[in-house]
Amino acid sequence: MDNASANQLILSYVQGWLAADREQILSTLDPACVVIESYGPTYRGKEMVGRWIDSWFAPGNVVTRWEITSFTATSEECFFEWDFACISDGERGGFEGASIARLSEGRIVYLREYATTAPRHEWEG
Repeated sequence: MDNASANQLILSYVQGWLAADREQILSTLDPACVVIESYGPTYRGKEMVGRWIDSWFAPGNVVTRWEITSFTATSEECFFEWDFACISDGERGGFEGASIARLSEGRIVYLREYATTAPRHEWEG
């Protein structure tokens, strides 16, 4: 998969979350996909990801920002950094993070997220 196609696939996944569009999110995933969230939960297969999406978009939950700030791809993998914000269970939250994705035949087969756990700052030794 070329860089532009990989970038479009990841953008479609992210835009699906921003639009709360279950079908758009699922359309980017391989049937046997694995998605690992930054805080540990692992979802195996599109059916389980679909159940996660349904539960995540409970009334009042919304992704308010998911901006990709850098993107690099090879033919089978991509790496991207992002800035994420949401309202979940009535609480506003957000963090910076990065993801690794493995791609095959135009779909995401593996996606693992990593989160920044503290505000970035300059080290002053």
